[in-house]
Amino acid sequence: MLEIIRLVLGPVSTNCYLIADPDSDDAAVIDPAWDGHVILAEAQKRGWRIGQLWYTHAHFDHIGGAAEIAEALSPLPIVALHPLDHDLWQIQGGALLFGMRIDPGPKPMVDLAHGQRLHLGSMTFEVRHTPGHTPGHCVFYCEQADMLFSGDLIFQGGVGRTDLPGGNWDVLVESIREQVYTLPEETRILSGHGEESTVGEEKGKNPFVRA
Repeated sequence: MLEIIRLVLGPVSTNCYLIADPDSDDAAVIDPAWDGHVILAEAQKRGWRIGQLWYTHAHFDHIGGAAEIAEALSPLPIVALHPLDHDLWQIQGGALLFGMRIDPGPKPMVDLAHGQRLHLGSMTFEVRHTPGHTPGHCVFYCEQADMLFSGDLIFQGGVGRTDLPGGNWDVLVESIREQVYTLPEETRILSGHGEESTVGEEKGKNPFVRA
């Protein structure tokens, strides 16, 4: 059974998910938002080994803790990001637009692609390319756990911004309808900000995108 620790970190209260297969103690971090030492401490006290960093997208508040994590680990964790967000990663995830600077950490070494499978111990995650918030935004679906890590695509009662560079409202809506609303209704949605929801709840109640 997948184990999940949600950490709310950074200047805009971003959800970072530390996930692990308890049978192997292999761990990954989905969106190492900020305060890498906090993420490391949570893994260390459980005996989990962080070997992978998966980015839903490259905005600064989703990658701000990566450098501190990487500096503490040997070998370096595998960093995965969709190639259409590499340019965003190279400019610190747009931090300068908000008057901040970050170290974006190690260069992404795995290019995410739609339909790709990521593995964590015995668990498998399907990568779904979901542009709209950023060109390279992806979500991670674990059918075994009935769970979707949705980044900033969709939230409980909300959706991601499309007014930042690379955003597109029509594309975002299409991504939600085709890649989220087609999943089983009991699928839990763990988003980049706020509390969790389910596919069924958002299809029926999300005021921005109806099924």
